[in-house]
Amino acid sequence: MEFTAKQIADYIGGKVEGDENATINTFAKIEEGRKGAISFLSNPKYYHYIYDTEASIVLVNKDFAPEKPVKATLIRVDNAYECVARLLQLYAAAKPRRQGIDPLASIAPTAKIGDGAYVGAFACIGDGVTIGANTQIYPHTVIDSGVTIGEGCLLYPNVTIYNGCKIGNNVIIHAGSVIGADGFGFAPGNDGYDKIPQIGIVTIEDNVEIGANTCVDRSTMGSTVIKKGAKLDNLIQVAHNVEIGENTVMSAQVGIAGSTKIGSWCMFGGQVGIAGHIHIGDRTSFGAQSGVPGNTKGNQTLIGTPPMEPKAYFKSQAIFRKLPELYKEINELKKQVEELRNK
Repeated sequence: MEFTAKQIADYIGGKVEGDENATINTFAKIEEGRKGAISFLSNPKYYHYIYDTEASIVLVNKDFAPEKPVKATLIRVDNAYECVARLLQLYAAAKPRRQGIDPLASIAPTAKIGDGAYVGAFACIGDGVTIGANTQIYPHTVIDSGVTIGEGCLLYPNVTIYNGCKIGNNVIIHAGSVIGADGFGFAPGNDGYDKIPQIGIVTIEDNVEIGANTCVDRSTMGSTVIKKGAKLDNLIQVAHNVEIGENTVMSAQVGIAGSTKIGSWCMFGGQVGIAGHIHIGDRTSFGAQSGVPGNTKGNQTLIGTPPMEPKAYFKSQAIFRKLPELYKEINELKKQVEELRNK
């Protein structure tokens, strides 16, 4: 399908600067732009590409001021990054959805599959499972007994959902993720460690997206909960009885220990580690590789281990780099003091 600059501008509320009849049929990064593609520019680091890009249309912020002529047609918007996301969503939604039950799928007689759903080859659907309308279950995915999955969900290949877990509407779970494996619960005994049965479940609310090879453990009792709108990247570990608040986002390799409660609208950089049995306040942001040993209040940005305000963190790092020199100076001072004492 082709769209003109005018059609796109009308859809996203932008203003065309250039040929409003310029057409596009695909997307491209600005540095790889080609004729018939739409690109976007929001990061100043990429400004220089706009003068040479072959893209037919480029989305730019309203305050973008070119230093020389631009041959591409521009569409000025309030937020170019947000607008390209809306266009990509529209593009993805236009793709045909898979439907129907593959004859190689294994579906228990007591399972209920909603209208317009898709179940791929070698997927396994257990007893008492309920799958909502228009949900897509890709090949080799396993859904154990008693699981409930809402409408419009998308489960990619090799996802495993253990028994009794509850998945809301419009949830996306990427390949290889495991939902509902046992929490890491063991009691030390005389002969080793006795396993503590994990009899709870995992509850994933609406509009959550979970990346590839991420694990969300079932609770010891009750439920591990991921609230609506949360977005988890690849390779994240969510332990038993954790609660992740609404619209919280986490980058790859975040690890959260058991029974921790995380507020809404939080942001976690890559490899952040969170201790167990603590509370993270709403709208808390952690820089990459931060280690969080205790409770934090909300509405703050923290970096490091233990986490601190960015200004204090960077001051501390500057001092840390000077420690070898300071160590030598202290030793010299100690020698001088000792000499003075001897005199």
